Amino acid sequence: MREGFIDLRSDTVTQPTEAMREAMFKAMVGDDVYGDDPTMNELEAYAAELVGKEAAIFVPSGTFGNQLSLFTHCTRGEEVILGEDCHIVAHEVGAAAVIAGVQLRALPTEKGKMNLDKIAATIRTEDIHFPETSLICVENAYSNGSVVDLDYMKAVYSIARESNLKVHLDGARLFNAAAFLKVEAKEITEYCDSVMFCLSKGLCAPVGSILAGSKEFIDKARKKRKLMGGGLRQAGFLAAAGMIALKDMTKRLSEDHENALYLAEELEKLEGIKVDRDTLDINMVFFTLENITELSDKIVKHFADNSIKINGQEGGKLRFVTHYWVTKEDVDYVVSTMKSFLK
Repeated sequence: MREGFIDLRSDTVTQPTEAMREAMFKAMVGDDVYGDDPTMNELEAYAAELVGKEAAIFVPSGTFGNQLSLFTHCTRGEEVILGEDCHIVAHEVGAAAVIAGVQLRALPTEKGKMNLDKIAATIRTEDIHFPETSLICVENAYSNGSVVDLDYMKAVYSIARESNLKVHLDGARLFNAAAFLKVEAKEITEYCDSVMFCLSKGLCAPVGSILAGSKEFIDKARKKRKLMGGGLRQAGFLAAAGMIALKDMTKRLSEDHENALYLAEELEKLEGIKVDRDTLDINMVFFTLENITELSDKIVKHFADNSIKINGQEGGKLRFVTHYWVTKEDVDYVVSTMKSFLK
């Protein structure tokens, strides 16, 4: 039995680094609701600059940021076009219906992309029977592990502009997408009006995400954040970790991608495992295993007994996620554990 757990459930499980803990301990703070927390102000200014937007605001989570964006862009009863398997639809508890009160028009996707002609055709024209289309949402990197290219981002943005619509980017793993595409994050966010990105997914900050956009948009969002219970007072302690996440941890994400690729290659050598190569762009390895629906609880227990935390199957697939706290040696141990399970 090894000492300590390897956690492959998600990159949300990353712990703060020692540098983050030190920065949090020493952080200068004020009351962020009054706007006088110097560390938070520094983080928001730096985050906005990083993605080429006028302003940014700290939010407690990625779901909070996405829902705040919908709540700010849209009025109740309007319609939002987005992918049917995107995070906003699949994993945000139906919040769009509860908070923004909008209707979601969910389109099929392929590797994270909606069909461009279908997007254009889905935009509502003026009619007494129709809700107004107000927003298009895209996701990059996609939650299925794939990254969409800049040409697609540009094309969606162009369609939106032609119909006077806004585009929101769910960029929870924006910097993973940038690392894969070998571009700066702002080259992706050039093609959206607002963007949410996480500080805690793979970047090791303990809490928080950023929502960025125009100054007018963020000013409006700041009041709505308060309405949603997101005024966090002395939040500079969290912002201090966020600064290190953005300045340092974004630069090493390619290591996680390399470990994921290595994990995929080693798993493929095992009989009965089929890796989703089409979505192996970032730090996620999706794969199928014979009879996985019946074996899901058993494999979770087997891995737990060997000090590895994994999630059970979802939609007939397992997902292993690499991150800062998963080394290449850990990957070897994971594969060895899978071999022992298959025996």
